[in-house]
Amino acid sequence: MSAETKTELTTVYQVKGMTCGHCEGAVSSEISEIAGVSSVTAVAKTGEVTVVSDAPLDRAAVAAAVDEAGYELV
Repeated sequence: MSAETKTELTTVYQVKGMTCGHCEGAVSSEISEIAGVSSVTAVAKTGEVTVVSDAPLDRAAVAAAVDEAGYELV
């Protein structure tokens, strides 16, 4: 086999309830614990959470992580 080619998938989720940097950190921290996630960027102002992963994520797992952080996946 030749050199491994790594494909990354970027998905943007809408999260309700984030209002500040602490909120962004809480949501990012929980989602980053999901297997396969390589980066998470949460923006409270827009409610958008951009997740980069090596495979499609189970929406239920993302919703559970967001819920654990105290917010709601839209």
